[in-house]
Amino acid sequence: MKLVRYGEKGAEKPGLIDRSGQLRDLSAHVKDLTGEAYSPDTLKKLAGLDPASLPAVSGKPRFGAPVTGISKFVAIGLNYSDHAKETGAAIPSEPIIFMKANTSLSGPNDAVEKPRGSTKLDWEVEIAAIIGTPAKYVSEADALNYVAGYCVCNDVSERNFQTERLGQWTKGKSHDTFGPLGPWLATKDEIKDVQDLSMWLDVNGQRRQTGSTKTMIFSMAKCVSYVSQFMTLLPGDIITTGTPPGVGLGMKPPTFLNVGDVVTLGIEGLGEQRQEIIAA
Repeated sequence: MKLVRYGEKGAEKPGLIDRSGQLRDLSAHVKDLTGEAYSPDTLKKLAGLDPASLPAVSGKPRFGAPVTGISKFVAIGLNYSDHAKETGAAIPSEPIIFMKANTSLSGPNDAVEKPRGSTKLDWEVEIAAIIGTPAKYVSEADALNYVAGYCVCNDVSERNFQTERLGQWTKGKSHDTFGPLGPWLATKDEIKDVQDLSMWLDVNGQRRQTGSTKTMIFSMAKCVSYVSQFMTLLPGDIITTGTPPGVGLGMKPPTFLNVGDVVTLGIEGLGEQRQEIIAA
């Protein structure tokens, strides 16, 4: 299934996109796509529905993030070897964990704010996992059984805030709108091999990132298992897992986003996003 939340901010409804690409309403079957909706039992119930029996939604409504009411937005840094190289960082010996504020979560096509005082606003196309089953101390071999599905994430970053000011990465990763997610959550059965998906990102129509989940240093299963050693993952929690090369910080000279720029990005099987940069 491809599960979505559609409608105006704060008033989104649950839906799914059927095989023909038609958006259909799920409101009669689930109140919203919270973590509970991504539990194995609820997903099984939704998968048993006949999409043709669901009301078709006309027009092209806004998509929100495909999950709401999350407890955590976890991220993995420097998880592609060529991205680490372009930023001058050493290849990490174990996953680097940081947090994005829950309030950074936004819809896939919502505008991205350039924060006040921002000088180095950057882009990062990433694949994110959404947890469906509580996970604590899970093995790598079993980790993907705790995942409900996968989404596109733009891990928007303010590099000056992130690395040139005191403290940890969180404040460079957490401004409102710094976590565009979606357009949909693809359940695991939609994705043949999560470690073999092409990914891309353009800025103002020019290709900046081209990559594949093949080149992740730590696999999706490793990331989920690793994070679960340090915190309990709850249904709905997001783990976004790093970006391939081509970020603004790695360009020569470094190049960053300005108000009016447009970022488009996508991952094979997971859809596409589009964001315009606006002033905060």
